[in-house]
Amino acid sequence: MEWLAAYLALGACVGVFAGMFGIGGGMIVVPPLALMLEAQGLPREHVLHLAVGTAMATILFTSLSSARAHAARGGVRWEIARRITPGIIFGGIVGAVVANYLSTRTLAVYFTAFVFAMAVNMALDLRPKPSRQPPGAAGMFAAGTVIGGLSSLVAIGGTVMSVPFMIYCNVPIIQAVGTAAAIGFPIAVGGTIGYLYTGWNASGLPAWSFGFVYLPALAGITIASVLTAPLGAWLAHRVPGKTLKRIFAGLLFLVAARMMVGLW
Repeated sequence: MEWLAAYLALGACVGVFAGMFGIGGGMIVVPPLALMLEAQGLPREHVLHLAVGTAMATILFTSLSSARAHAARGGVRWEIARRITPGIIFGGIVGAVVANYLSTRTLAVYFTAFVFAMAVNMALDLRPKPSRQPPGAAGMFAAGTVIGGLSSLVAIGGTVMSVPFMIYCNVPIIQAVGTAAAIGFPIAVGGTIGYLYTGWNASGLPAWSFGFVYLPALAGITIASVLTAPLGAWLAHRVPGKTLKRIFAGLLFLVAARMMVGLW
């Protein structure tokens, strides 16, 4: 219980970021949560798995709260979310299978370069052709497959790909962020099921674990993040589009830098 305040504080930060940028929060949750779990004396060999599994489970709730807040302000393109979700689910399954045959490190190198390129593009505010629009059903399924597959392979949320993709299709940044929040839910479903399954029979897990999901941390982070996600969405709708795009570009730079540190 003494760690509940720390979980709540972490969840509050996650909720603001989730609401403002449509991110699930996993890349923000995992590093500090892993340190917290280790400081509590949880089994070291399970700390990272528990941090990632718990982070994925929090996204189930945070993404819904964020998407609801954006939808109330007209910031979710539901037709895009509906068309891209089947591809994301399919891609997540394919990515989990392919992960057993590919070098994740090699893939992460190319993915990091891709994220850097997207960040530069957004920071410079390079604009797509005015006539470009989101593709049809087949194109959206293909895009969702790539986003879901890479999310599964390199263990990162789909926002860093889905937002640049939608901006490339001339979707306004605020609608891209809101739609990304809605898309985060199916990504979290697949990831959470995977960590529940892989941790189900793991030995030495601490009490109050459900697979690789640590329930006390899940409760604290979720309660706070669900409450603060609407605040992030409120901020997003009051920041000029160009400014929000540049802030998101900075976030992409941080994601790519973190991946480079991990590769190093």
